[in-house]
Amino acid sequence: MKYKVQIIFRQLLILVCTLVTVIACNEKKAEEAQTPTKPNVLVLLTDQWRAQATGYAGDPNVDTPHLDSLAAISVNFKNAVSGMPVCSPFRASLLTGQRPLTHGVFMNDVQLDTNAVTIAKVFNKEGYDTGYIGKWHLDGHGRLQNVAPGQRRQGFQFWKGNECTHDYNESVYYDNDDPDRKIWDGYDTFQQTDAAIDYIAERKSSKNPFMMILSYGTPHAPYHTAPLEYRNRFDPEKIQLRKNVPDSLQERAKKDLAGYYAHIAALDDMIGKVIKNLKESGQFENTIIVFTADHGDLLGSHGAYKKQQPYEESARVPMLYYIPEKLKIAAGERDALMNSEDIMPTLLSLCNIAIPATVEGLDYRPYMEGKENIGHATLLSCVQPFGQWNKVKHGGREYRAIKTLQYTYARDLNGPWLLFDNINDPYQLFNLVGNEGYRTLQDELEKQLSHRLKETGDEFLPGMEYIKKWGYPVDETGTVPYTN
Repeated sequence: MKYKVQIIFRQLLILVCTLVTVIACNEKKAEEAQTPTKPNVLVLLTDQWRAQATGYAGDPNVDTPHLDSLAAISVNFKNAVSGMPVCSPFRASLLTGQRPLTHGVFMNDVQLDTNAVTIAKVFNKEGYDTGYIGKWHLDGHGRLQNVAPGQRRQGFQFWKGNECTHDYNESVYYDNDDPDRKIWDGYDTFQQTDAAIDYIAERKSSKNPFMMILSYGTPHAPYHTAPLEYRNRFDPEKIQLRKNVPDSLQERAKKDLAGYYAHIAALDDMIGKVIKNLKESGQFENTIIVFTADHGDLLGSHGAYKKQQPYEESARVPMLYYIPEKLKIAAGERDALMNSEDIMPTLLSLCNIAIPATVEGLDYRPYMEGKENIGHATLLSCVQPFGQWNKVKHGGREYRAIKTLQYTYARDLNGPWLLFDNINDPYQLFNLVGNEGYRTLQDELEKQLSHRLKETGDEFLPGMEYIKKWGYPVDETGTVPYTN
């Protein structure tokens, strides 16, 4: 009798264990069904943040603890560039994976073709929820204006933003389909961050993964409009300038850099806030995060301000890719010269989405996996010699440049213009064009540049030829209306 009881007890125990296992498996399957199998994508886009201005890049003036932590677990393309370093061209290349002379946005304040094959349209077709928050600058219909729902939003379903503003306190935005102007309450960097966190939280219950671009307007000028608590952290007298800022601009540059770093400190806190919320909501390990900027800022270097020129402070941008562990891509620094048009195909590839034939950029996933060796050189260019920050009197001109891991070589319409050894001369103080000791090198880089231009179909015509080709308006002086 005792033996029979033991057998029955064992059978009951096996049955209970089986039921527990079945229940646990069903719960796991239910949980997996609610979790998108494809990764989410979050692009943190900033405006005018030069690559040198982070703690992890070694800037002595600013601490960026949240970005430093992100960099430590990310792929860091330390030589990434903005191929045409000015706002709208970068943004159009980000959205289309094309170079500016292909998509036509080679200057600010013109509209990206509404028929373009964009990153949002592609992700939509793959079942993603798509959202955009912040500065757009691709509509060409006037600043502070609503980018109307429909084709002009280039496929983004969720929307909280405006065409362009550089007023970062109580600034204008539009909320999805509502045509009435709204005002961000206070510093828009804070409010845009909260809007992004709300969007991400709402996606938690969705069966679809999300792809969102959070587009901040800072640290672009005006430099002195961050909240007081951040401005108080930076004393202009203690700012350490780069060695290429001339004496005549040093006082101004120190003051402006103090404000620039105040914006950066605020952004760093907000990026930390977004990442903290992703972790708390359980979405961090299924989200690809890209942190970058549309271009840099000279801030006195080479005697100039803002962007458009081929110098390091203008053309180099931060480029971090946090990639979930399941994709088995090791974090760490990479040398490759990732360019603006490379972001879209790389993100699509990381999500196992087919790259459209319209895309010209490189897919860097195989490179990150150690399967390909690419990105040894890339192009920089400027079509517009009449922009506010690229006028001839500021040293600006139309140019085409090739950037390698060591050198920057630029040609203007009259011939060779700049040649820098960026390793031995990191502040680009010594122009080697015409230097007898570098004649062979100059000729070799000229051949490389000519080959790249031929390969990309760039005839390097005067800027006005491209203006005429695309039918953009000119004012009574014969130049294109432009703002910064």
